[in-house]
Amino acid sequence: MWQTYLQPTNVQQALQLLADHGERARIIAGGTDVLVELQRGVKPTETLIDISTLADLKYIREENDELVLGALTTHNDVLLSPLCQQSALPLVQACQEVGAPPIRTRATIAGNLITASPANDTIAPLLALNARLVLINQHGERQVRLQDFYTGLRRTLLQPGELLREIRIPCLNSRQRGLFLKLGLRRAQAISVINIALVLTLADDLIADASITLGCLAPTVIYARTVEEFLRGKRLEPAVCQEAGLLAVHDVHPIGDVRSSAQYRLDTLATLLSHGLERLSHPEERDASQQSPVSLETKPTGDAVLVEPFDECIETTINKQAYQLCHAQQKTLLNMLREDAGLTGTKEGCAEGECGACTVWLNGQAVMSCLVPAVQAHGAMVTTIEGLSSGEQLHPLQQAFIDRAAVQCGYCIPGMLMSGAKLLDEHPDPSFEQIRSALSGNICRCTGYQKIWEAVQSVGENQERHV
Repeated sequence: MWQTYLQPTNVQQALQLLADHGERARIIAGGTDVLVELQRGVKPTETLIDISTLADLKYIREENDELVLGALTTHNDVLLSPLCQQSALPLVQACQEVGAPPIRTRATIAGNLITASPANDTIAPLLALNARLVLINQHGERQVRLQDFYTGLRRTLLQPGELLREIRIPCLNSRQRGLFLKLGLRRAQAISVINIALVLTLADDLIADASITLGCLAPTVIYARTVEEFLRGKRLEPAVCQEAGLLAVHDVHPIGDVRSSAQYRLDTLATLLSHGLERLSHPEERDASQQSPVSLETKPTGDAVLVEPFDECIETTINKQAYQLCHAQQKTLLNMLREDAGLTGTKEGCAEGECGACTVWLNGQAVMSCLVPAVQAHGAMVTTIEGLSSGEQLHPLQQAFIDRAAVQCGYCIPGMLMSGAKLLDEHPDPSFEQIRSALSGNICRCTGYQKIWEAVQSVGENQERHV
């Protein structure tokens, strides 16, 4: 898929590489969009510039009543951040809807914005929150309002040699309420059929201002300007909410595609927007999933490998054993594990991050290894299904799968076990909803999920009894 893999050690080096290679190279961080595109032949490139190790780009902080997200901020980082939950709730709710936990451990907010699909879930809330972007190159920086950043379908103002350094978001204040809603064809791992973000500013009982954005209803994510104007000066009463939903169809230009007809999108828009406004008219109640989100990432155990920056050989620790692999830099982590390390327990199902069969742990995070460049295992610790047990002693979850007859053909089971075991590391006695969330990125074709869920739950119950 690529010939040359470059991993700069600081931001200035990354900018120099961008300047040297221009449009002949692509930036990669989480990789959850880039590797899918490369596999499909979209925006092919011979060179990848990996910025995932640049700690200077990974942060969440508050400055002058703004929330500032570094370019390497992941969806999980936002979900787990009290600052984001307090100051940018619609963005937190959108992050909860992106993919599944093994996607959210790696996928960055910046990457979602750069991909520029009108179906990308974080664009709508960031537009509604009036975010702006800080773009840098070798000669300086510029700031661009997100609403000006998109010039058409999957087109942006990003210039060759530029890097998105950070996202700046005005913090919601006590007079504002926000919400994100999404309709997909399933509860997880689903691209939006339609999504909506709402931010209302209230003065007493009246709407002083409204910012409403709509995804999947035009070539770019757009504002519902007709609805925003209608709402100003009104109360959030049922009749007003219903009328606002009906007016929204004047702002959109949907198409029909494999996920929905254009007419269904129009009909759904009216209902979903009215429902969202009605929810904002009541005191906000958070879902249990937002109160105790499942991240599938914990601090890695063991000592990190101290190695030189990546040159040609990947030095890594897999299942507590050191490896030096010198012919894998053009591969995914999945293929490196199977072809170079000889660990074939990890399976390839879809090769696009949709089935979860290839789930492993990378530095304590559950990841879909088909979407991880092999080089990102350099200096890292990897755990595969072969390393889940302790010698002949099965992991409690492996034993529970046997006891509960949770296995049929077994092809999906390595990924199920890796996601389930990481959940138990994070939440030793998980709720049933947390189990469903943790395994939402793992697809099984040949059996129902009930026995699998019950096996995970039984381990949690046993651990709770022995505390």
